[in-house]
Amino acid sequence: MPVTLEPPSLGLLPHYADALRRGWSADNVRGKVAADEELQRIAADPQAFVDSLDNPNGGGPPVMRLDGSLGTRLPSIRRWIWDGGFCGAIGLRWGPGGGPLPDWFPYGHIGYAVPAWRRGAGYATQGLALLKPEARLRGLDHVELTTDADNPASQRVVIKNGGYLVAREPGGTLHVDAEILRWRIDL
Repeated sequence: MPVTLEPPSLGLLPHYADALRRGWSADNVRGKVAADEELQRIAADPQAFVDSLDNPNGGGPPVMRLDGSLGTRLPSIRRWIWDGGFCGAIGLRWGPGGGPLPDWFPYGHIGYAVPAWRRGAGYATQGLALLKPEARLRGLDHVELTTDADNPASQRVVIKNGGYLVAREPGGTLHVDAEILRWRIDL
């Protein structure tokens, strides 16, 4: 069965929620806290949760920036990496009107996460490859991604998708005492 990127849906939501209950979270900084928050949102209103994962117009409530100020929500979509079951999540975000990401958003255009029990099978690599055409459709000629300097598995995912290193940066507020690598993939 080929790997696919599936738009979040009520039919697939139980698989996603199961991964959250098993300790996985797409938020590699907040981990279990973020997973518990998502489980609460799913329990309160499953359809609203699913609907919140695709926001191509960037509407909705403002987001908290790293400095504590509020900023406009970026246009974004999230897809679930699927191979007969849930294998991870990958998201694409872009600047308002298809422009560049704002300076206050340090994470890049794409983020992905694969549960520990699905790692090593190439799901992140395949998910990123499948998401690149969607980025082109959104008017992007390149995407930027960030990885922790001590995460060679994630770095290999980017490199296998044509990524090249453009900067080494201090981790900042969220990744204290860490080094972040900034990558670019030309589309």
